[in-house]
Amino acid sequence: MPVALPLVGEPRAPAVRVSPFAAKGFRPFFLLAGAFAAVIVPLWLLALRGVIHPGGSLDAITWHSHEMVFGFAVAVIAGFLLTAVGNWTQRETAVGAPLLGLAALWLAGRVAFLLAPALPAALVAAVDLAFLPALAFAIGRPIVQARNRRNLVMIAVLAALWLANLAIHLDGLGVLPGWRRRGSLVAVDVVIAVILIVSGRVFPMFTRNATKRDELRSIPALDVAALVSFAAVIACDALDVTTALAPIAAGVAAALTLARTLHWGARHSLRQPLLWILHGAYLFIPLGLALRAASALTTRVPPSAATHALTVGAIGGLTLGMMARVSLGHTGRLLVAPPAITAAFALVLLAALLRVVTPIAAPSLYPASLQAVGILWTLAFGLFVAVYAKILVSPRPDGKAG
Repeated sequence: MPVALPLVGEPRAPAVRVSPFAAKGFRPFFLLAGAFAAVIVPLWLLALRGVIHPGGSLDAITWHSHEMVFGFAVAVIAGFLLTAVGNWTQRETAVGAPLLGLAALWLAGRVAFLLAPALPAALVAAVDLAFLPALAFAIGRPIVQARNRRNLVMIAVLAALWLANLAIHLDGLGVLPGWRRRGSLVAVDVVIAVILIVSGRVFPMFTRNATKRDELRSIPALDVAALVSFAAVIACDALDVTTALAPIAAGVAAALTLARTLHWGARHSLRQPLLWILHGAYLFIPLGLALRAASALTTRVPPSAATHALTVGAIGGLTLGMMARVSLGHTGRLLVAPPAITAAFALVLLAALLRVVTPIAAPSLYPASLQAVGILWTLAFGLFVAVYAKILVSPRPDGKAG
């Protein structure tokens, strides 16, 4: 599937003078995503203990999975797309007041869920469901105006996420009972699909440019095979397939998503944190898919281990790495990770390993491990906010717009 995904070119100047924080989509959304990630996991641990009761018509586990995708991951996707589409089409998506309005709409959804016990469930659903169509309009208008057909797939991605979100809410409202689990699985799958598309285009390029090793590349046939095999995984989740087809699809996708990395140059990235975090976090995708297949064969592997390999490891690690990299590059700074961010990368990968391995190797330690994972995750994203907040709200040091 040919998609022009690298963020390239100089940022276009906004038509009117705006504050640096509202000059490009990555600025507010990456800061919001980092702060939300650092807050949401401690809130989840409080919800587990019954101290707070967010989510309204959704149970605590569904609220947690929903907010990690439609709160955290969607904010990162929004920041990426609002910035990238401007470069792909040479037309602005949203800057200034419209951009801040989008950020406020995303934030309204998060607040609505926290106040859900005191609000009508339909109102919570309406507020939360409003963001993705608004984001799709913001990126879709320049894509259509520029006739940038190959990136229409990104509007399809947002539509798929919205439908998954709708299914979750309709279950909570009693309209589609039993769909919340299906919607949650498909939502994670769609985010992983975005990562699969992006990674094949940019990870070998990033590594080749940084290491000057011209042999590093993607293999188009393997990229297509990996995406097709993962589409089968999405179909199994969407159709709630319970036969042997589902673990077979996951196993094939695990093998192909790993095989495509053969010439990406992961071993050459070990001295550059902005590279090894991407390669290391990506490996949680084939690991998660392999664990999905294994969980169908043995009770020793709980399905949650597979889910958290994909969410904490792949989504958590890769979003942290991409936010760190994009924020430096698009504010005119050198692509060198500050020491605190290198520590954050290590913390999020350690959190993922602990979250995946403990339920399999030491189930009795699982409750205690949740607290440890929560601390590691919160520290990782807390460090991102502490280091990048000033970068994201300040003008570019080179004086350029964006």
